[in-house]
Amino acid sequence: MSSFEINGSRRLEGEITPQGAKNEALQVICACLLTSEKVTIHNIPDIKDVNKLIELLVTLGVKVGKSGSSVTFEAGEVKFDFLQTKEFREKVGSLRGSIMILGPMLARFKKGFVYLPGGDKIGRRRLDTHFTGLGKLGAKFSYNSEDNLYSVEAPELKGTYMLLDEASVTGTANIVMASVLARGTTTIFNAACEPYISQLCLMLTRMGAKIKGIGSNLLTIEGVEKLGACEHTLLSDMIEVGSFIGLAAMTGSEVTIKNAGIRHLGLIPDVFRSLGIKLMFNGDDIIIRRQDFYEVESFMDGSIMTIADAPWPGFTPDLISIVLVVATQARGSVLIHQKMFESRLFFVDKLIDMGAKIILCDPHRATVIGLDHKYPLKGIRMSSPDIRAGVALLIAALSAQGKSIIDNIEQIDRGYQNIDVRLQNLGADIKRINS
Repeated sequence: MSSFEINGSRRLEGEITPQGAKNEALQVICACLLTSEKVTIHNIPDIKDVNKLIELLVTLGVKVGKSGSSVTFEAGEVKFDFLQTKEFREKVGSLRGSIMILGPMLARFKKGFVYLPGGDKIGRRRLDTHFTGLGKLGAKFSYNSEDNLYSVEAPELKGTYMLLDEASVTGTANIVMASVLARGTTTIFNAACEPYISQLCLMLTRMGAKIKGIGSNLLTIEGVEKLGACEHTLLSDMIEVGSFIGLAAMTGSEVTIKNAGIRHLGLIPDVFRSLGIKLMFNGDDIIIRRQDFYEVESFMDGSIMTIADAPWPGFTPDLISIVLVVATQARGSVLIHQKMFESRLFFVDKLIDMGAKIILCDPHRATVIGLDHKYPLKGIRMSSPDIRAGVALLIAALSAQGKSIIDNIEQIDRGYQNIDVRLQNLGADIKRINS
């Protein structure tokens, strides 16, 4: 097990470039199973979750070649026997994104197997949207409760109209990937429309798929006989961009985020501006100047600022933890409302131990009373519960007085590439230690 040792309360300075988008990578890598031809994906982040998925595809028989951040995939044959082994179960159990191999497997090979996947423990994350949507296309599921194994068959997938019960990103991705090779027309209403989904659809069209409505919540897909080769480049990771904005604000630093993918960020810049953080755009770069304080805006009627997550184009839930931490040193108070996951705010006890003034109202809401940098947080020892909370705690530690130790940083490594080295390049006093 590894930990981060951080000596905080240092101003940072310099440039940092976000990695390729983790959530997009998980989708488009699974899409490589839809064709036997070579698919090349550029800007792939070197992080645990993505590497685990690539390893999973290798064990399935996919040929993989790497050159820097570019990876080629050739899924000529798939070893179906491996899908029922203990090794496959263990690999799936540690990676939630593995559920997205199901749609491509059904579309191309007419069958598939999946165990209940793993991932962050941030509350209930049901799979009904995946199973209901694939079922409407003609898939038949059988469940072995002893092994937690779902066997799925679809001798023929047929296009249909469906209204998704929730705008699930991974659910939409799975259904889209199954639909592109289905017979006839599939219409998906209430589809997730995050940039990740748009990118997946654009990649599929380059492979020969016929998709209309890309970027909206109404997708129309005309099934085709087969898909072919393509090249695809991942967007910059919007969650890293938001994390770096929060880091600069909390530490009173001047940081330039290079190649931020500004037009794909949605409400992210506006939400940070509502906390009083000043952002400047220069081409596709974001510049955060040093601020001695940042003051929370209030609503027009004078009521307390509320920041809540919502399906895209609303504010992404993956940045709620970051915004909450940044609010601890704001001038003013904020109500943070995490609507989508009931356990994502449970890391605030560690912030309270550091000196933050937070009232956890219930599993979904926390009121943060900003300290206005007059009362710095103090360093403590803590553990990272999940990817996003782990980085939020890392930002808190970098702003705190004294030494902090963050254990269980394998969680952070799942989503952030060489984060300690990249922060050292900005002047942070952070090192990785083995316990």
